[in-house]
Amino acid sequence: MEPIQKPVVSPAFTYLPLEETLDIPRKSESLYIGIPKETTFQENRVALTPEAVNVLVNNGHHVAVEQGAGEGSHFYDTDYSEAGAHIVFDKKELYLAQIIVKSAPVGESEADLLHPGQVVISPIHLPTLKAEQIACLMNKRITALCFETLKDEAGTYPIVRSMSEIAGSAVMLIAGQYLGSTTLGKGVLLGGISGVPPTKVVIIGAGVVGEFAARTALALGSSVKIFDNNIYKLKRLQNNIGVRLYTSVINPRTLAEQLQNTDVAVGALSSQTGRTPIVVTEAMVSNMKAGSVIVDVSIDRGGCFETSEVTTHEKPVFKKYDVLHYCVPNIPSGFARTASQAISNVLMPLLLDAANDGGLDNLIWKKQGVRQGIYLYKGMLTNFHLSERFKLKYTDLELLLAAKG
Repeated sequence: MEPIQKPVVSPAFTYLPLEETLDIPRKSESLYIGIPKETTFQENRVALTPEAVNVLVNNGHHVAVEQGAGEGSHFYDTDYSEAGAHIVFDKKELYLAQIIVKSAPVGESEADLLHPGQVVISPIHLPTLKAEQIACLMNKRITALCFETLKDEAGTYPIVRSMSEIAGSAVMLIAGQYLGSTTLGKGVLLGGISGVPPTKVVIIGAGVVGEFAARTALALGSSVKIFDNNIYKLKRLQNNIGVRLYTSVINPRTLAEQLQNTDVAVGALSSQTGRTPIVVTEAMVSNMKAGSVIVDVSIDRGGCFETSEVTTHEKPVFKKYDVLHYCVPNIPSGFARTASQAISNVLMPLLLDAANDGGLDNLIWKKQGVRQGIYLYKGMLTNFHLSERFKLKYTDLELLLAAKG
């Protein structure tokens, strides 16, 4: 029987702890950002305010602003130059910037000015988007981020929500204006006073627009009734406002009865897939009180009143069956300064994060919410719905990033 070997500890072996391996932070990158003057009809907003530009410049970034870019929001060239921006008089020169930040979709003439490999941060307008525009951006290997589909850490769409809050609050101010005697209305004060019955408001849609319209109407003293086919949205709105409200699913008979006696009707239905459904027929409108006001916020996607027709900020209303119709798309553009500040509050921190992470590519890799907004990545179409609509090749962004990693 062999003797049992005793364990031997070599003097060369040491029990020293290993150093912890940490992720080395990426070197920050200096960005060159261009802010063009918008030429889209009735677009008065600007994507970055002078205050936001000042923060970016103080963090070592170069910002070029086209002459007059902020005038629609009453931000002037002197405000931008004092914030540290470089004022550019030639649009071609501005489009030499590494990142183009816009408050309106990229137009056909602007797509021609883009250079290969640039980054574009802007909204997209599906009704007017053409396959040729997408193909042009793909050929130039553009990375494009739609800020309407950008998500934050809470999983919400911060810019869409801000624009909806503005539209919802503005709706009742607009309605109050057109109920007055000087604007073809019947001379009713929205909300009413002591001893006078309150004005009646019907809101169709219980989303963010509907919620903020209801808040404003209630604050003014109106009687509010809300219709939506989504019970969850009705419950959420009631809980958020904290007041028991008249709520109902969209039953044509019930809706028609309420519209007959209302002073203000607001269309605030949304649609993620296409045209907003028409829930108020022409017959329902014809039975409304003379001098009542319709504000169709859903006109961006076709409108939910059968009698709605697109109007402009210059000529915002028309009469049909003695009912005033306000059907201006892009209501937030009428409150451009507030809307610009809301957009800027989201985009400025996003650009700072991109710079601190070493560029937008690294930020896309790091943040799921940013990936939600990317519809073109270095010329590859990463939005499935756009690829289906225009019959263009679709590439999964997650697979592209995985291959890169």
